[in-house]
Amino acid sequence: MRSSVFGVTAVGLAVVAAYMMPASMPQAGSSDTFQQLKLFGDVFERVRNEYVEDVTDEALIESAINGMLTSLDPHSGYLDAKKYRDMQVQTKGEFGGLGIEVTMEDGLVKVVSPIDDTPAHRAGIQAGDVITHIDSEPVLGMTLAEAVEKMRGPVDTSIALTLRREGHEEPIDVNMARAVITISPVRWHSEIDIGYIRVTAFNEQTETSLRQAVDELEAELGPEMKGIVVDLRNNPGGLLEQAVAVADAFLDQGEIVSTRGRRTDSVQRFNARRGDLVDGLPIVVLINGGSASASEIVAGALKDHGRAIVMGTRSFGKGSVQTIMPLPGHGAIRLTTARYYTPAGISIQAKGIVPDIEVVQARVETIDEGQGRREADLRNRLENDQASEDVVASDEPPPEAEEDYQLERALDLLRGVAIFGSRTVQ
Repeated sequence: MRSSVFGVTAVGLAVVAAYMMPASMPQAGSSDTFQQLKLFGDVFERVRNEYVEDVTDEALIESAINGMLTSLDPHSGYLDAKKYRDMQVQTKGEFGGLGIEVTMEDGLVKVVSPIDDTPAHRAGIQAGDVITHIDSEPVLGMTLAEAVEKMRGPVDTSIALTLRREGHEEPIDVNMARAVITISPVRWHSEIDIGYIRVTAFNEQTETSLRQAVDELEAELGPEMKGIVVDLRNNPGGLLEQAVAVADAFLDQGEIVSTRGRRTDSVQRFNARRGDLVDGLPIVVLINGGSASASEIVAGALKDHGRAIVMGTRSFGKGSVQTIMPLPGHGAIRLTTARYYTPAGISIQAKGIVPDIEVVQARVETIDEGQGRREADLRNRLENDQASEDVVASDEPPPEAEEDYQLERALDLLRGVAIFGSRTVQ
């Protein structure tokens, strides 16, 4: 079983069998449960015999199971075999594939970018290439998910793509073998004197990628690095243990998170180990309404311990833990098994993490002040005794630059903290 902060068919058949038992069979005491199971069996038989179209027993039972789970809360549910495999790919962060980021355009698959050192990159696939055929099968008519499914597959198996490339009249045929593709959930770069780390998900690669990011930023900036921005905006969460590991990377001691299930003896506490990955450098954590679950665990832990300033807008507010329970021969169920609490003992369920400094995403715009008069328009004005040539004042606004307003405020804050911290009292 696996926790994320994101036999059933046999049981269903047993229900039908219970319904079909002779009346002389002894019932399970006076339990209402048996009557409810009998009701289920009755409805099941009515649907399979009288519904306007044929429907398989498997589809009915899977839907019934899913209905039972989804009625509990929005995060519980049934995963059939395919959805379970897809979920495993997402949490593992690696799969057998080609190494290209793709999108759908005009009914065909367009390459956004090949990933370095992957089969696609080595085969010479370029950004902007359009994939028209996969193993001689036309892409036109497929959904993007279907095309991606066809391009993924077991490692070392071969695949043939037909491409259309701008500037080439003839189609390009490319043959390659699939390989293990690892998708890093962490991206990073330097903002002059500050390290910027964007965490997009919490899968099995997150902690390793985070440590790599810090190592590379320290190598690039050295002692000039004034702080770190950890961007968790629009991060939907993922594995609980990875959220704990990321928070632990910046904490030297103390509780990170606790979880409490239905039973009084089910409390779990996760504590930080000694060692701060950035040796006490100031940290700003960016969150917004898309920051959920594992993201909120990290933000809440760093906030409660005073290790980081949380900036942005209130987070999503998913304060529950789901456990993935595999069902041999089928898929799995995702069941909410606990609530989690920040180190201060606060549940953020349906409330979210409130930032220390609220900064809504915005952009700087030029305000039309009208065509007001200037000093130069006044009669009998004094002349500028330093002017050597005519100065022409333009009413045209400066070109608007693309700006991440929340990030800019985080960078300003860290630089301000660095300046304040460098002052000494005389």
